[in-house]
Amino acid sequence: MDRFIDDLPPMDLMRSEKMMFVQLIIPVESAQRAVSYLGELGLLQFRDLNSDKSPFQRTFVNQVKRCGEMSRKLRFFKEQINKAGLQSSVHPVSGPDLDLEELEIQLAEHEHELIETNSNSEKLRQTYNELLEFKMVLQKAGGFLVSSNGHAVAEETELSENVYSMNDYADTASLLEQDIRAGPSNQSGLRFISGIICKSKVLRFERMLFRATRGNMLFNQAPADEEIMDPVTAEMVEKTIFVVFFSGEQARTKILKICEAFGANCYPVSEDLTKQRQIIREVLSRLSELEATLDAGIRHRNKALTSIGFHLTKWMNMVRREKAVYDTLNMLNFDVTKKCLVGEGWCPIFAKAQIQEVLQRATFDSNSQVGTIFHVMDSMESPPTYFRTNRFTNAFQEIVDAYGVARYQEANPAVYAVITFPFLFAVMFGDWGHGICLLLGALVLIARERKLSNQKLGSFMEMLFGGRYVLLLMSLFSIYCGLIYNEFFSVPFHIFGGSAYRCRDTTCSDAYTAGLVKYREPYPFGVDPSWRGSRSELPFLNSLKMKMSILLGVTQMNLGIILSYFDARFFGSSLDIRYQFVPQLIFLNSLFGYLSLLIIIKWCTGSQADLYHVMIYMLLSPTDDLGENELFWGQRPLQILLLLLATVAVPWMLFPKPFILRKLHTERFQGHTYGILGTSEMDLEVEPDSARQHHEDFNFSEIFVHQMIHSIEFVLGAVSNTASYLRLWALSLAHSELSTVFYEKVLLLAWGYDNLVIRLVGLAVFAFATAFILLMMETLSAFLHALRLHWVEFQNKFYHGDGYKFRPFSFALINDEED
Repeated sequence: MDRFIDDLPPMDLMRSEKMMFVQLIIPVESAQRAVSYLGELGLLQFRDLNSDKSPFQRTFVNQVKRCGEMSRKLRFFKEQINKAGLQSSVHPVSGPDLDLEELEIQLAEHEHELIETNSNSEKLRQTYNELLEFKMVLQKAGGFLVSSNGHAVAEETELSENVYSMNDYADTASLLEQDIRAGPSNQSGLRFISGIICKSKVLRFERMLFRATRGNMLFNQAPADEEIMDPVTAEMVEKTIFVVFFSGEQARTKILKICEAFGANCYPVSEDLTKQRQIIREVLSRLSELEATLDAGIRHRNKALTSIGFHLTKWMNMVRREKAVYDTLNMLNFDVTKKCLVGEGWCPIFAKAQIQEVLQRATFDSNSQVGTIFHVMDSMESPPTYFRTNRFTNAFQEIVDAYGVARYQEANPAVYAVITFPFLFAVMFGDWGHGICLLLGALVLIARERKLSNQKLGSFMEMLFGGRYVLLLMSLFSIYCGLIYNEFFSVPFHIFGGSAYRCRDTTCSDAYTAGLVKYREPYPFGVDPSWRGSRSELPFLNSLKMKMSILLGVTQMNLGIILSYFDARFFGSSLDIRYQFVPQLIFLNSLFGYLSLLIIIKWCTGSQADLYHVMIYMLLSPTDDLGENELFWGQRPLQILLLLLATVAVPWMLFPKPFILRKLHTERFQGHTYGILGTSEMDLEVEPDSARQHHEDFNFSEIFVHQMIHSIEFVLGAVSNTASYLRLWALSLAHSELSTVFYEKVLLLAWGYDNLVIRLVGLAVFAFATAFILLMMETLSAFLHALRLHWVEFQNKFYHGDGYKFRPFSFALINDEED
């Protein structure tokens, strides 16, 4: 048997890649190029030899700072390009290769030019805004001022909030206002301040003025005709022009301080209309000149940004790579001569030749006189876990890794999850109509794979696209299980010929007797369509799906236990085979394996035995006569034997292993049996369930408690995990019943009306319910339950998941993380 297993070819993905611990001694002159080439290869994970040093104490900290500064400049360019509404080139533009120093100089020049352009543009914009505000103040404030003929304005606002009509204005006006109307303000001792303020601040500004002057002022306002751009935020702001009339120098000082506090800009306005017109003409002339200057500046700036945008992606990738190279070089140590850098790390065994070739090329390209020394070392650390996956298997591996990364060389559940995961999903989701809908969605994602892989997707779409092949298999298995259940949007079809049953009464649904009568050979594939709508439909389908769930569950749990055997055999742990695998297999199959056998015998013989009664009384009264529940000859003695085996299996799991480990430890400590203990020590180091500690720290009580917890967990889990697989039956029933409700109570009900509008509404509701409830919510529900069955019920039989991922230094991975 052992020879047969050894002769089996290795299964892809079953074990992680074999790793080796290597040491590199790289001359300083070729170190940067060697690490860069290794980053392009992406098959070596460096170990940090300077973990005790802070980032500022490392050798290449200045180069990292330079790269960080260049990254800041590139981010600044990207922000400026986005702010200007331009598009940077997504694909790197080919051009002459630059080294880091040349790029640094070029970026500094571009940044200086952009900052200077922005500063000039901001000053011009501020001057333009001031002139624009001045123009609006001149146009609006002139109407508030008293003309030489003594005309006053039409629009006045009093803080006492008393509004007067124009007819009785002269009778009720205050003395101050009469003075204003009597002649020019300079004759009456009145003065004014005109300006412009944000519209949102006007009410608070007016209230503050009123309080500061104790009401001895007149406030007039009018909305500005144009919105003004804020030079800092580039947003358009609504503003209001105001004129404040007051008397006295003290009031003037207060008003100017309030204007400054509220950010109001004050502009001088002459009372002479001729001067006003002359100033407006000058302002308009300067505004037109500034507009032309601003447009020219924006065109120049956009041209500079466009030229930067063509190379931005290439420069960002280059700086990102250089920074990653120097970060990696900071993980290396100088040797005693300070002429070489020493690095350590992990790489797959298959990559040894590739890494050596890359290092030789780096030595040649850097014209170094000394080559890089590459040699394999022994390590006490557990190696990282690395699985070579492709586009198809990657999603299934990610599902397993979400639970925990496999221990080094541990059996990988993803190999089996490729089939078992979509199949268990389909058992719960089985409907070949819904399966076709999922299949179409998966095919669309796969057909547009190349296009979508280069786009930035939302979180939901990215998750859906990443699992496109999982969705494909789930849809195919759903079609298969839907054909077995004979459900197409809950409607059965006679696909494989006529029914084997007919109704005893007029209609099956009104039957009060046996319901269906068999009159020909069984339906060739799947559930007979005549069960749909019959009186015995639910009892029949419930019995079928419940028993099927138990069979699938026991099969998958047995697979998990068998995989624990292959793990123990691979790691050379004979203890785990004898005192863990064997009793676990016996215990599970003595109870639930036997139940599965009874289910199959009952299906084959058509017996009416009550399996609930058989299993309950097997535990409570194993010696009692089975009576009509006897399915085969010799059932009672077999049940007694299986019960005894299950009882023996529990102490078999619990007691021998801790005591044998203690005996082995004692012999090793006393210096006996050196030859045998070489392998036993390895057993202790790699054994999944033993205390993986050195012999000085051996603690018998800890190991015994750990083994006791593991044994109790398995015994209780055998019952709870089997019951957990009944979710396959429950969710399958729920999905089927929901489909039936939507079909019969929505679509058929609406179709019963001879009205086109009602039919269309019913069809729309049915389509909405199918798409959002059955195809989205039910898909997610079945997916999560299938995930739970794999993570808990299947993987806990053999999978430890306490390893760590192989994370090589790779430029491709760095770019993916940045994106």
